[in-house]
Amino acid sequence: METSDVVIVGAGHGGAQCAIALRQNGFTGTITVIGREAEYPYERPPLSKEYFAREKTFDRLYIRPPTFWAEKEVTFKLSTEVTKVDAKAKELTLSNGATLAYGKLVWATGGDPRRLSCGGADLAGVHAVRTREDCDTLMAEVDAGTKNIVVIGGGYIGLEAAAVLSKLKLNVTLLEALPRVLARVAGEELSAFYQKEHRDHGVDLRTGVAVDCLVGDSHRVTGVKLADGEVIPAEAVIVGIGIVPAVGPLILAGASCANGVDVDEFCRTSLPDIYAIGDCAAFACDYAGGTVMRVESVQNANDMATCVAKAICGDEKPYKAFPWFWSNQYDLRLQTAGINMGFDRTIVRGDVDGRSFSVIYLKEGRVVALDCVNAVKDYVQGRKLVEAGISPDPAVLADAGTPLKELM
Repeated sequence: METSDVVIVGAGHGGAQCAIALRQNGFTGTITVIGREAEYPYERPPLSKEYFAREKTFDRLYIRPPTFWAEKEVTFKLSTEVTKVDAKAKELTLSNGATLAYGKLVWATGGDPRRLSCGGADLAGVHAVRTREDCDTLMAEVDAGTKNIVVIGGGYIGLEAAAVLSKLKLNVTLLEALPRVLARVAGEELSAFYQKEHRDHGVDLRTGVAVDCLVGDSHRVTGVKLADGEVIPAEAVIVGIGIVPAVGPLILAGASCANGVDVDEFCRTSLPDIYAIGDCAAFACDYAGGTVMRVESVQNANDMATCVAKAICGDEKPYKAFPWFWSNQYDLRLQTAGINMGFDRTIVRGDVDGRSFSVIYLKEGRVVALDCVNAVKDYVQGRKLVEAGISPDPAVLADAGTPLKELM
């Protein structure tokens, strides 16, 4: 049976960073990375932005050139999935029927796009935007003449896709079931701003609407039927309604799982010698009051990966990384510091009409997060307020003429 000292399941950001960090920290054992796709690790965020807009070619998305992995003696098994984990025997069964023994296992699979539960979800022309193949398929349809596209979901993935499609002069309708976009992750001020931006750019953005089903002809989507009976014409549909953590084999192996796989402060699962990182891992987040949650971000995946790599190399320390995020839409750069869970007040700082401002989130007077739109200084200085747990005077916070660093 083939054996590897460390097996990393998942060839995304977290999996790649874990392999890199192992070598950087002096690990000399064998490393095997198992990836579902045929590609070596590449950056995911540009897929729905620069790559789809053809501003970046795919070779510029590689996290490291393919030759790097051979130089670092990291073995890849691509186009391969793990179908079974035997935690007692420390063996994996692969989709090709082979078995692989491990010393340490790092689960970095992320998640699968959440599918629509209504009729027509399996029609041709219905897309997620999660992989290169997803984007290539959609790009080919646009090249073939697709003009009317419906985006279902008003989170960041849906909004970013809508922005790129709008810039390509396509007819874009965006549907959000909740009363506003970004309702789960941002305050009303930010939601209202982005709704106006998208509408100003020609997107038919509708909130508070329910999808009844997708309709089609000859097994291909032709429209989206709403609960009120209206049918919106669509030659393509993008579904961006979140992800389902890809942890099935770990659940069957007996790992503690609720919303993803549960990990402790060292990113260890309840199974011996098995770690989990990134979008699929649920942990007690210090920056959300200790709430057990998954944090879907490149930062979180990379920092958890480094934490695990150091632990495997004998330098075990609790995961305490500061959470941050970003989103690019049109000429807007959104940078988020912290997690706004449980906030009880927001303060808007800067010029919303001038498209450079910040929304500051307070909880019991303490700054817990910031959303900064084209406001880099606020982001850089504001994250220090979050890290320090500062409770500034709200009037001073709102004064854009006072640098946030002065409130430290």
